[in-house]
Amino acid sequence: MNDYFDVLIIGGGPIGLACGIEVQQSGLSHVILEKGCLVNSLYNYPINMTFFSSSERLEIGNTPFVTILPKPKRAEALEYYRRIDQKFRLNTRLFEEVVSVDKEDDVFVVSSNKQKYTAKHVIVATGFYDIPMYLNIPGEELPKVTHYYKDPHFYANQHVVVVGASNSSIDAALETYRKGAKVTLVIRANEISPRVKYWVKPDIENRIACGEIDVYYQSELKEIQEHSVIIRTRDGEVELPNDFVLALTGYRPNFEFLHKIGVHIPNEAPMIPAHNPETMETNVKNLYLAGVVCGGLNTHLWFIENSRVHATIIVQNILAKNS
Repeated sequence: MNDYFDVLIIGGGPIGLACGIEVQQSGLSHVILEKGCLVNSLYNYPINMTFFSSSERLEIGNTPFVTILPKPKRAEALEYYRRIDQKFRLNTRLFEEVVSVDKEDDVFVVSSNKQKYTAKHVIVATGFYDIPMYLNIPGEELPKVTHYYKDPHFYANQHVVVVGASNSSIDAALETYRKGAKVTLVIRANEISPRVKYWVKPDIENRIACGEIDVYYQSELKEIQEHSVIIRTRDGEVELPNDFVLALTGYRPNFEFLHKIGVHIPNEAPMIPAHNPETMETNVKNLYLAGVVCGGLNTHLWFIENSRVHATIIVQNILAKNS
């Protein structure tokens, strides 16, 4: 049957590709379904982003990731993973979104927006970048508000509020400032996150110390209006003129999809989906998790470099079952 595979992989990011390579090299048939472009989450990263990890920690398929920079940039990663897909001739089907995963007897029936598949095993490697953590405040639906940041030029000469203290927020604040934006950071904590890239943290701290970037610590946005924002600070409310809001407050896995396909998820944070870390199998037999989706709301738990091993763990478990 042309629509039957030993393993169906949901998600065409780096870990989904790593799973495809491992499955292929084990002699099993596979298909990778990705709802967007290849490594869609990386494609949607900021254009000028530099990875925290060095290139060798991002490698998959025992294929060197060569770069002349100490830390690779987004464009280099896109090129690398595209070449990986081509090199291994993975059965990757792009712009094909999975809408349901059902089980009939001992076989999964997977429906996408294009066709239906059957598979003995399913691996979910969907990441968490597609669903933002919303502020849930008045005005968040205004067109001047975005939860994703791409390029700083758009914000030249504008009043920009950046919400958050993580890498994405700090990168956006620095880049838009350097393109002429008047930048204000709004941070719930009393400091810049210690997780910020070590070569970036002194830069933002110096810009704040010099008064080139404003910051409100222990503060949060209360309301977003058409031409201003209201910030709840430790000293009371402040209203600032504003053209754009970058609400870079983090992202979460698609819990609704996981629940729909039968994966148990605790109601309490960090809402880590049920799975056996020794096999990566969920509470649904022959349904596995791989990559950052395994961390639930704890999105700092798994990265490419420490979840590449999930592919090997899963395939070893599948082969053990089949032996």
